[in-house]
Amino acid sequence: MQFKLYTDVHEFYKDTYAVLMRHEAQNLIPLGNIIIGHEGKDKTDWRDPVNWLMVTISDAKGIQLTAIMTPPHNITLYATDNIINPEAINCLIDGLKDHEIPGVITEKTLAEYFAKAYTLRKGITFETTMSQRIYELTAVNPDIQKAGIVRLLDDKDIHFFPYWAEAFYAAASYGKTEMSIPQDADPYLYRIASKKLYILEDNGVPVAMAGYTREMQTAIGVAFVYTPPYMRGKGYATSIVAQISQLALDKGFTKCVLYTDLANPTSNSIYQKIGYVPVCDSLQLKFE
Repeated sequence: MQFKLYTDVHEFYKDTYAVLMRHEAQNLIPLGNIIIGHEGKDKTDWRDPVNWLMVTISDAKGIQLTAIMTPPHNITLYATDNIINPEAINCLIDGLKDHEIPGVITEKTLAEYFAKAYTLRKGITFETTMSQRIYELTAVNPDIQKAGIVRLLDDKDIHFFPYWAEAFYAAASYGKTEMSIPQDADPYLYRIASKKLYILEDNGVPVAMAGYTREMQTAIGVAFVYTPPYMRGKGYATSIVAQISQLALDKGFTKCVLYTDLANPTSNSIYQKIGYVPVCDSLQLKFE
């Protein structure tokens, strides 16, 4: 096995893009990241490839394992064709001896295999921070009731958007209800300027939000789905996800991809009613 560490994101993109595209929806995170790095249009926060860890493990048959980490985020892995090669895993761990890996997020079986081998070698432990399911949609259920009107998030929403964003992040972290109070507007203005987030309005009142994440060749990620507690149970989340999913298909994407928290049966049920079908399960594991 050959361990190859990349410093040039364009070379990494060239070597791994076709491999990762074998399971496009499953590889939403690594594919989306290498596209961001290759295009080089946005280098804010973690998006500057100069700080990335990019690795392939290959044998005579080609790439067997792909790894990318965009600090401070966890490492993401893809075993080619979802065939786990123990020798490739060991080779990766050998090569990572001088790197600090906070955790892993990837397809469930591979995540567990890597985490057990990595923590055994390091003499540390790991815990599950979230059990997820990856879904994809190719057609929106036409019977979904479209409540409210969807519009792009814009500058006039700065009075409430930071609080919705922090509430979304808090809920996504172990279901917490505590949230930080935003002091700096810049991260939220950046999100607004990206023109990837949408608001659902009912009678002119913002009632829910959702948006897009990474854009790939034929797929686009859907995320940031949030409804304030006092607006829930009225079908708003279903409506906005259905509407922006259809909008993405109308723009030419052939599928929408999203991650769900398996601990939240309500959201999993909602997405399936819209037309999302399971692709695979994924784990977020933290090394301690």
